[in-house]
Amino acid sequence: MSLFNKIFSKKEKESLDKGLEKTKNSFFSKLSKAVVGKSKVDDDVLDNLEEVLIASDLGVETTLKIIDRIEQRVAKDKYVGTDELNKILKEEITKLLAATNLDDSFDFSTSNKEKPYVIMVVGVNGVGKTTTIGKLAKQFKDAGKSVVLGAADTFRAAAIDQLQIWADRVDIPIVRQEMGSDPASVSYDTLKSAVSKNADVVLIDTAGRLHNKVNLMHELTKIKRVMQKVVPDAPHEVLLVLDGSTGQNAFEQAKQFAKATEVTALAITKLDGTAKGGVVIGISDQFQIPVKYIGVGEGIEDLQVFNKIAFVDSFFE
Repeated sequence: MSLFNKIFSKKEKESLDKGLEKTKNSFFSKLSKAVVGKSKVDDDVLDNLEEVLIASDLGVETTLKIIDRIEQRVAKDKYVGTDELNKILKEEITKLLAATNLDDSFDFSTSNKEKPYVIMVVGVNGVGKTTTIGKLAKQFKDAGKSVVLGAADTFRAAAIDQLQIWADRVDIPIVRQEMGSDPASVSYDTLKSAVSKNADVVLIDTAGRLHNKVNLMHELTKIKRVMQKVVPDAPHEVLLVLDGSTGQNAFEQAKQFAKATEVTALAITKLDGTAKGGVVIGISDQFQIPVKYIGVGEGIEDLQVFNKIAFVDSFFE
């Protein structure tokens, strides 16, 4: 059973609407130009729509998939008016997201999992990885879960200090060592501490360096192997944090991390400051990895469990 199995609140919807405002305005401004002077969805409209979707950072593969589906509907119905295009687009995007994002949030049920529930968090520097961990820790604690943080990004003193600030702010324990320590050692100590405390959840912060994919792969594999000496099926989730405002760079990061380790979930941050919110749709579809969280503001509550229905509604309202 999901930790956040609850109704999407009015406040959350308002925050989501506000966070997607730039994306929505940019998208529909381009879309209106694509269909100007047209009453029927024809080849010209579809060509223009293809450009709009790619420019909105849905990615080429996802764009072509959507265009193909619309072409099939046009061929079947013989005539589709441009006034119906929004409705059709909404339906097709909803189908794409529904195919990947089957469950909201993380499943913390321990009926078939040992405690603690271990989440290893990966992502390059600057995407909001440590902040996401801090916000998740606060949300988990507020939901009644005991949490332990592990500062395994030992290559940057700032990362360790930033995670310590969050631990102090949320008032939860953190396991840390000196800068330059072995990340696997920190992860091992974190799980040992969590087990001794009978903690529910562990969040492990890892270094995000893509300059050498081989080293990254070896490092993440080593962390996993060492953690499994304490909790045999750890990590239960590998959460990749991506900065939505980077557009196509986020696609490339997802590609590289998916090669380096088995990514099981995505958190896409900083959607409120960009018109590139289409990356949520494109990355989820292209990599077939569920989006679990999105960041639509700076507040703790603005890291939201990804609600695909609410997301599409906000996008098209």
